[in-house]
Amino acid sequence: MPKSLWDAAARQEVLGRLKLLEPNATARWGSMSAPQMLAHCLDWMHMTSGELATEPRNNFLRFTLVKQLAIYWLPFPKGVPTAPELIARQPVDWGDEHAALCGCVESFDQFRSRSDWPVHPAFGTLTPRAWGVLGYRHLDHHLRQFGV
Repeated sequence: MPKSLWDAAARQEVLGRLKLLEPNATARWGSMSAPQMLAHCLDWMHMTSGELATEPRNNFLRFTLVKQLAIYWLPFPKGVPTAPELIARQPVDWGDEHAALCGCVESFDQFRSRSDWPVHPAFGTLTPRAWGVLGYRHLDHHLRQFGV
């Protein structure tokens, strides 16, 4: 079973890895700096909570089988374009961004009883289970990007 942000142990793992992330860390792939990646991940969490609206895109990832494979099984590809809204903001203070992202990860479980999930810009409608798995895998992907 894939790891999920619904699981307290997975959230603690992510938080431990976030503590190791340094603002001057070098990316193993991609063009983002560590501060840009942190802002991107924080904005992803804000999208998940409904605080940041994103424009839906019609693409093949919305087909159920493809969506399931991409979220639960296939490795995250490197360098895949993201929603423009998730890379539009310039990072501000490292400490503030870092603390905010850690807070979002710690409190993810508060959404457990939520019924009004936003539409994901690439995958469309997701179940709460899919949001949890995708959240973990997204953070894991970017933490690996910076070697943590």
